[in-house]
Amino acid sequence: MTFPTWITLFRLLLVPVFVIFTVKYSASFQSGQPEEVLRWIAIGIFILAAASDGIDGWLARKYQQESLLGSILDPLTDKALLLSGLITLSLVEWGEGWSLPQWFIALVILRDLIIIVGIWILYFINRHVPIKPHWTGKVCTVTQMVALSWVMLKFLNLSPLYPIIIATVFTIWSGWAYIQTGISQLPKKKQSDESA
Repeated sequence: MTFPTWITLFRLLLVPVFVIFTVKYSASFQSGQPEEVLRWIAIGIFILAAASDGIDGWLARKYQQESLLGSILDPLTDKALLLSGLITLSLVEWGEGWSLPQWFIALVILRDLIIIVGIWILYFINRHVPIKPHWTGKVCTVTQMVALSWVMLKFLNLSPLYPIIIATVFTIWSGWAYIQTGISQLPKKKQSDESA
């Protein structure tokens, strides 16, 4: 348990708190008396959680405190934060014109499922799956968070469709990059078996 891992755990604990304030704001909006303070608290929690993602990674690299637990928890926590935001804002009313399209949410979930299934298949075949994040995966996470934040902030008179399109491009791109990485591991295993 390194200090960066504790930051990751703290970020994970912020996820249900974010959901609670998001649902409370939605309830106040539906009642016709939106309590904007609840919305800003939800936004603040989300920003704090998102910012801590970069901090724990930077600390782990700078002070050489990278750990297996941290490498597993970090992407899982990122997904928990993103999916909780995406799913929650698709289920509750956040405001007129400020929503995430169902196809985008389906695409994000489909990409994650493909990666999970791919890891399971590689582990079944190789009994070992090196977890190496691809740069497009990080950019994908950032663009998805921007799209989600765009909807939550709803202060710009510009449709959230534009950041959603950018996030869609990197969601597909990173998914394809991980599929290629997974496929490239299969022949290496076969070659090692032949040489043995």
